[in-house]
Amino acid sequence: MNLFIFYPEMLVFSTAITKFASTKKQSNMTEGNLVKDYGQRVKRYCQTMDLRDDPTLIAEYRRRHTKEEAWPEILAGIREVGILDMDIYILGTRLFMIVETPLDFDWDMAMTRLATLPRQQEWETYMSLFQKCSEYATSDEKWQMMERMFHLYETDE
Repeated sequence: MNLFIFYPEMLVFSTAITKFASTKKQSNMTEGNLVKDYGQRVKRYCQTMDLRDDPTLIAEYRRRHTKEEAWPEILAGIREVGILDMDIYILGTRLFMIVETPLDFDWDMAMTRLATLPRQQEWETYMSLFQKCSEYATSDEKWQMMERMFHLYETDE
């Protein structure tokens, strides 16, 4: 005969574990992300793009952007054109990218050069399956530059 003794503390522990598991993803997002200190002022560009509305495709897109799956040539090319850092965020099907560069960075020249680097167009074609864009579009054609409409303005106090 199996005997099971129930203690109220077990319920509390079980509920806490369940709550932790269900909020873990959310709590990581609310902790924020560290920003690099470059020892100099930098420029920031913000861009957006939409993915196809298919959870399976989105999951695969996310996987292909992991540290283990991102192509080294692509990461090297991004750095080679002068980009200091790049982050991509996702909400549903909307992507939001932040790019940080030196103050003397020329976006148009860098994107023209990036498009010619080894494997870059192959990567763009590889990613186009997931994106709402042309299969043959360059990175600069896919990602739409966003206009900053608010800034936490300095006060005269």
